[in-house]
Amino acid sequence: MTEAAAADDHSLAAELAGTAGRLLLGVRAEVGFADARALKDTGDLRAHEYLMAALAERCPGDAVLSEEGRSSVAGKRSRGDDRAPTRNTADAERLTASRVWIVDPLDGTREFSEEGRRDWAVHVALWERDASGTGRLAAGAVALPAQGLTLRTDAVGGASLVRTDPDPDPVTAGYGPAGAPPPREAPLHVPAPDAGKLRIAVSRTRPPEFVRRLAEAVEPEVELVPIGSAGAKISAVLLGEVDAYVHAGGQFEWDSAAPAAVALGAGAHASRVDGSPLRYNREDPRLPDILVCHPMSASTLLSGIREVSGALP
Repeated sequence: MTEAAAADDHSLAAELAGTAGRLLLGVRAEVGFADARALKDTGDLRAHEYLMAALAERCPGDAVLSEEGRSSVAGKRSRGDDRAPTRNTADAERLTASRVWIVDPLDGTREFSEEGRRDWAVHVALWERDASGTGRLAAGAVALPAQGLTLRTDAVGGASLVRTDPDPDPVTAGYGPAGAPPPREAPLHVPAPDAGKLRIAVSRTRPPEFVRRLAEAVEPEVELVPIGSAGAKISAVLLGEVDAYVHAGGQFEWDSAAPAAVALGAGAHASRVDGSPLRYNREDPRLPDILVCHPMSASTLLSGIREVSGALP
C-alpha cells in the first residue's frame, strides 16, 4: 500500500468516527432523554447505518464487522425507520478478506441516554491481513463527541488528539488551564503514572470483583475510577485522567479494536490480561479481557493479575 493510501485510512477512520459522533449529538437533541430505550436504539441504528453506507461508498472492497450488524440485533428499529439493521459482511467473506473495518457505532449506550453524560464514544478501526496471517490493527479512531475530542492513529506510526468542538471549555475538554488556547491537533502520548498511586478505570455501574482484588494485590496504592464506555476508559488512560484500564468481564472485538489501535499508536501497553497480544477478525468476535496502561505499569499489573487469576471468569 502506498503512503498516501495508508494516510487516507487514518484520516478516514477519524472522519467517519467524528461524523457519526455529530450525528449522535443530533439524535440526542431530536429524541430527548424522556424515553431512554428509544434514544439508545435510535442512536445505535442511525450511527450504524451511516457507517455502513459510508464504508460501502468509500471502501467498497472492504469487509465490515459492526456491533449493530449482527443477527441478534436485527429486531432493533430506530425512530421513524422500520428497516432492520444493515447486515455485516458474511463471516466466510470477512475471515478471508485482506481489510476489515471493525466498528462500534455507539459505545456506551447507557451513558449516551443519560443527559449530561460525556463518557460515550464512536469506534472505527481497520484490521489488515499481514504476512503472518494473524493480521494487525492498521488504523483507528475514537470519537468522544460530547467532549469535543477525537483520538486517532497517524500514518507515521503515532497518534493524535484532535479538537472537534469549535469552542470547547479548555478545562473540561482536558486541554489544560483555563485561558490557554487549545491546539486544534496535537501529538498524543500516553502519560506516565505518578509515583505512589495507580488510578484504574472501571465500570461505573458494575465494577468487577476481579479488579477490586487486583487493587488489593498490587503496590502502589490503587484508586478505582468509574467511567462509562470502554472507549472512554481507554481514552482516559491516553489523556492522563487515569493510569490503566483492566477488564475481564467479557467484551467483543468492536469494544476494543479502535481504542487499542490508538493506544498502541500513543505508546501504551495494550494486551490481553495474561499479557498475550490482542487478536482481531476472528471467527468468534468475543475478546473478553484487556489491559491498557503505560508500559512502565504493565509488569506490576500483569504480576498482580497472575496473583488473582483465580478470579477470572
